[in-house]
Amino acid sequence: MNAFGTRPGGLRLERMQSSRLWDGRSFRNMHPLIPRLLKPNVATPTLSAFLFEGNRRTPSGPLPSHDPRPHWSKRARSGLRATWLGHSTVLLEIDGVRVLTDPVWGPRASPSRWIGPKRFQPVPIPLRALPPLDAVVISHDHYDHLDYATIRALARHDVPFITSLGVGAHLEDWGVAPERIVELDWWESYALPDVDLTVTAAPSQHFSGRTLGSRNSTLWSSMVLRSERHSVFFSGDTGLTTEYAEIRERLGPFDLVMLEVGAFHPAWGHIHLGPENALEAWELLGGGAFLPVHWGTFSLALHAWDEPVETLLAQAPGRGVPLVLPRLGEPVEPAHVEGVTPWWRGVDGQRPTKVVVERPAASVPRDLPWPLD
Repeated sequence: MNAFGTRPGGLRLERMQSSRLWDGRSFRNMHPLIPRLLKPNVATPTLSAFLFEGNRRTPSGPLPSHDPRPHWSKRARSGLRATWLGHSTVLLEIDGVRVLTDPVWGPRASPSRWIGPKRFQPVPIPLRALPPLDAVVISHDHYDHLDYATIRALARHDVPFITSLGVGAHLEDWGVAPERIVELDWWESYALPDVDLTVTAAPSQHFSGRTLGSRNSTLWSSMVLRSERHSVFFSGDTGLTTEYAEIRERLGPFDLVMLEVGAFHPAWGHIHLGPENALEAWELLGGGAFLPVHWGTFSLALHAWDEPVETLLAQAPGRGVPLVLPRLGEPVEPAHVEGVTPWWRGVDGQRPTKVVVERPAASVPRDLPWPLD
């Protein structure tokens, strides 16, 4: 048992090999990136640049955060509430069902306690302070989404883990009971027993692997969570792909869209969105309240730590995008959000000023069921 995890084998591997995404040796992306967004002549950052270059890659002080526990003791008025706990970790409450996405409480996005990208912002609450969970959803096996120590702690609880094909090998190696692991191929769904929630794995444009020799040995996915009344899209990690239009057609519309916006670089356009491509992805998905994730916790690229949300704040109002930008640990109900206060600016000495984003007419009927077939 170690933080690197283990390679899938046996029946798990046989199931992976039956996927249309398996090319005989590993998983692959189904379609290339939208051609006009490819930038083949942009140089990939060197290791030296990643380690030593870039300005304002971390904030000058801790970000403001909230203790969400008093709010969690009461059900959301609208039925849908999200609490961003840092990076891609979000506690979703969907009609009383609690789901935790890509939980990472570790100090580094790394297999080591001494080297690797270090967290510059702590999680607002300790892991033991979480309320009872109905499911844990894990998009893929990269270190900033699948954390060894966090999974070891969650494995002690009787909660199902829903993830992409092959990732269950890591979970089982780290102590999660096999019967509590659900692995999905793209477009496969799992209905949680005894509660009103279905989780569907959907396409993303990314890759996987926790060692140099395990590249693409497990699948990566976006995830859609749907109850009778509400639907949430979670991107995991992805570049911009035309498959988002198919996701809209097959699984939309969405009340809440959680898209990755941080850790981007022009040379990584096929595997990470960044804020501008996230706005394109939001349009392909058909809209919905937009909660940016994958920022504000680790420095995983050369850009300024707040560049993703500053770009969104500058461009979203003109496109009618209803941003949801809560402080860390601040539970928010997308249906009740009106405007955004750039709270992060106070960290570096700027004065936050509220920005009102006009919310488009609701496109999600609240009185219809949501069939998945």
